[in-house]
Amino acid sequence: MNSSITFLGTGGDSIVVGKQLRASGGIIFKFGESVFLIDPGPGALVRMKQFDVNVREITAILVSHNHLNHSSDVNSVISAMTYSGIDKRGILVCDEETLHGSETEKPVISNYHKGLVERFITMKPGMKIGVNDVNIVATNAKHTQTSIGFKFYTEKFIVSYTSDTEYCKELVEDHADSDVIIVNCKNPLGLSEKGHMNTEDVVKFLEKTKPKLAILTHFGIKMLDGDPIFEAREIQKKTPSQVIAARDGMTVNPTSYASSINQKRLDSF
Repeated sequence: MNSSITFLGTGGDSIVVGKQLRASGGIIFKFGESVFLIDPGPGALVRMKQFDVNVREITAILVSHNHLNHSSDVNSVISAMTYSGIDKRGILVCDEETLHGSETEKPVISNYHKGLVERFITMKPGMKIGVNDVNIVATNAKHTQTSIGFKFYTEKFIVSYTSDTEYCKELVEDHADSDVIIVNCKNPLGLSEKGHMNTEDVVKFLEKTKPKLAILTHFGIKMLDGDPIFEAREIQKKTPSQVIAARDGMTVNPTSYASSINQKRLDSF
């Protein structure tokens, strides 16, 4: 299976995203013939062009929650992906609030754009869907009322994305058997913030989940001031995993981190 993970952005707070100190276009997962766009924030289309991603090849768009740096460009991506509905195609996967709104928030996805995709699905933690030969599970994320993360099962490996979340027991349980985990680590050691993890939280998380590779992303301004590469090295010293800090435009091959004993991931899904 030809596979890659490409970071269309690594920015994680209003200062970093607002000044575009780091880009904020989301993440592209390419697993065989399936292409997934995760959390298309501000500039997603621009970054796809910059990093040679064809928007027309996207199989599914997945949004973890309704905050602008995760969802602002989802309608424009749907329009570009479908030629404004001339070629109705693709799947949209979101948490409940992003797709349908709530008592306090309006939906991010317009009714018009919902009609341009082949189908749309709301997910809650524990729900499972299949897209081509990839199975996806929604994971717990302690951030907004309906936030979720995503866990992708392929024949060769499991890749997880925590999205924005606090450290919690459910997070560990949901991601425990992943080969590669993409961790949103907004803050450095010593700076705690509700709804987010800092490097100390990530150490606790990786000590228990033990992925072969952990990729830090979604950096706030304090994290940039402290240097994500330094923070990643410090985390690696304390955990059993290889840990790297993502860069805008960086591409990783998850197959390199697949376990030979896990080659039949889909059989037991």
